[in-house]
Amino acid sequence: MLHSWTAEKPLRLVAPEVSRGDPDPKALACYGLLRTDAHAILLQFVDGRPVSHVTTAFLAWLCERLAAERKRVLVLVWDNASWHVSREVRAWIRAHNQQVKRQGGVRLLVWRLPVKSPWLNPIEPHWLHGKRAIVEPAHLLTAAEIITRVCEYFRCDHVPHLTQHVA
Repeated sequence: MLHSWTAEKPLRLVAPEVSRGDPDPKALACYGLLRTDAHAILLQFVDGRPVSHVTTAFLAWLCERLAAERKRVLVLVWDNASWHVSREVRAWIRAHNQQVKRQGGVRLLVWRLPVKSPWLNPIEPHWLHGKRAIVEPAHLLTAAEIITRVCEYFRCDHVPHLTQHVA
């Protein structure tokens, strides 16, 4: 719930009811990278859920972008979400770093946060402020409206979405 100061009662946001036939997703997933060097955030939305192969696709996208800027190392400050700690993601990072050692590119350095300590992740306050900035108390936003507002708030390009492959 979001609280605010008002002259009378505090404004409280309550999740509105969504009709059963609504084609919009009930939740949106978005990967983000806080660039402390450029004072910017890179975002990529996900069609579906954030699973291991989507995480590796995001990492590959980031490495490609950063390599074009001649960056050498990307430090990932990560919580213990299943799509961060999965065997598939760890193996992909290990293989990627071995390839970088041989051929050059952006090396990935993973910094894992302790369990249940989101306040240690430097991107978390940005997510919080972003959510508060785009919210609409009297109107249920569509997925497209949310994506547009998030990209505008963070001043980032709306790039093609990552896709969860369903077997």
